[in-house]
Amino acid sequence: MPDLKYIYQHQAEQYQRLVAHEDCQGNLLPAIEAIMPLEGQDVVETGAGTGRLTMLMAPLVRSLRAFDLSEQMLKVAQKRVEAAGFCHVRLAAADHRRLPVAEASADLVIAGWSVCYVALDSGPDWRAVLKQTLRDFQRYLRPGGKIILIETLGTGCEQPRRIPVLSEYLDALDGLGFGMRWVRTDYHFDDAGQAQELVSFFFGDEMLSNLQGVVLPECTGLWWLEKEL
Repeated sequence: MPDLKYIYQHQAEQYQRLVAHEDCQGNLLPAIEAIMPLEGQDVVETGAGTGRLTMLMAPLVRSLRAFDLSEQMLKVAQKRVEAAGFCHVRLAAADHRRLPVAEASADLVIAGWSVCYVALDSGPDWRAVLKQTLRDFQRYLRPGGKIILIETLGTGCEQPRRIPVLSEYLDALDGLGFGMRWVRTDYHFDDAGQAQELVSFFFGDEMLSNLQGVVLPECTGLWWLEKEL
């Protein structure tokens, strides 16, 4: 299995080549908007990476402050934001647990494929760290605001499944009262060679057996919360 943290820190351009082929059905944005309509909203995004969600949301929102730990990922995201002319989007390096965001300044806090690391990297007290992080997210929200967390429910899968490394974390979200829905976000590559190269790069050779020609099926979950923790 490739070292994902190394990829985030040092191979952002290649990572962007991969995720540019994700969600070929275009399901993700409608799923977000079914939970929280984005038109005219002030959004805080954490774990923004190369701008996968940023670029989806930017045409709709009033403002977007996007954060990530990796400077390399943010450099790629910044290029994409500038090329699109999104003057209302600001990017900066920050940890989920220490975002430079004022209280009651956002309508939505959203994180894609990243808050799971708060649980995975916080040792035996991860549940307390996760709950405090989510409480901080809530402090940034205005009344009626929501948190949306997006996590994998299985790459290479046609039906959702909780992968073992995330099962306790996802169970914890359920226990905190998060709602959940899922969508397919399949990858569709240009040709077989590209599919094998990019899938192996990020997911490892073992994932190649799940390729269906130039398509890699994927299920993605969206967890959301409005109530106080």
